[in-house]
Amino acid sequence: MTIMNAMCVQQFGAEHPLVQKRLERPQAGAGQVLVRIRAVGINPVDTYIRAGTYAIKPALPYVPCMDAAGVVAEAGEGTPFRVGERVYVTRTLTGAVAEYALCDANRVHALPSEVSFEQGAALGIPAATAWRALFQRGQAKVGETLLIHGATGSVGLAALQLAKAAGLTVIATGGTDEGRALLKKLGADVVCDHHDTRQMTQIKAHHSVNLIIEMLANQNLMRDLDLLAQHGRLVIVGNKGEITINPRLIMQKEIDIKGVMLFAFTEAEYQDIHKGLYKALTERVLTPAIQNCFVLANATKAFEAVILPGRYGKTVIVVD
Repeated sequence: MTIMNAMCVQQFGAEHPLVQKRLERPQAGAGQVLVRIRAVGINPVDTYIRAGTYAIKPALPYVPCMDAAGVVAEAGEGTPFRVGERVYVTRTLTGAVAEYALCDANRVHALPSEVSFEQGAALGIPAATAWRALFQRGQAKVGETLLIHGATGSVGLAALQLAKAAGLTVIATGGTDEGRALLKKLGADVVCDHHDTRQMTQIKAHHSVNLIIEMLANQNLMRDLDLLAQHGRLVIVGNKGEITINPRLIMQKEIDIKGVMLFAFTEAEYQDIHKGLYKALTERVLTPAIQNCFVLANATKAFEAVILPGRYGKTVIVVD
């Protein structure tokens, strides 16, 4: 029996630290890939699951997180991968915060050599959500103007880069000086402080916004409806509560409002997303931004960092 290190959630609740355990290393069966994990990406949904507030609660104890990158350690029968190949994964069968993770082969993807493992760990949920919001739900077109409302998170940063590569004019908002500086560095045409109502008013005065990707609909939805041009589209990626709106604004401009739930995709849509991301990575138009890295033993601190206000970019756990 081969043993590996893993960090486990023993009890639901953010007040309970993750516990390091020695677990039996999984083995790859037919259609499966065992990945030697090098980096793990933590997403807000991972913190909700750990807290016990998410709709789905795994059986305790469990190894958290879905997104990771590493090297193929075992390739089961019927899989296209080879041992030693660099890959990123979008969902595991055994949990990602560990030295090894077992995955279905159709949730494992080749990682280009120019992309670091840390960046690869930022692809599964954030970059895929950005692609789905932009192209599958938002139907973004070259020459249009996009507003990313709350662009400094890993989804917004990926959406910014993908939109610029697709020929859109991008207006991006952020709440901190550091975040706004990063938006400018990544090529946003206009950068605004979404806490400054004057700057938001200037957007409407100077730009015809065709598409908005919204990260906090319960705060911004009415403002978004006001900012959108005739026949504009609004794609909701994030929301934390209820809001009262005036549907007349939707009627007058014939605005389309769509939601994004990443795991609602069809298999064909999923494969299309990751085919597009691979192309964007190899053409170097998508470079995931990493804010901070933690070692495996400090996984609890990494979970805390993900929900801090003013964050920008991705929080990653590095597995030596």
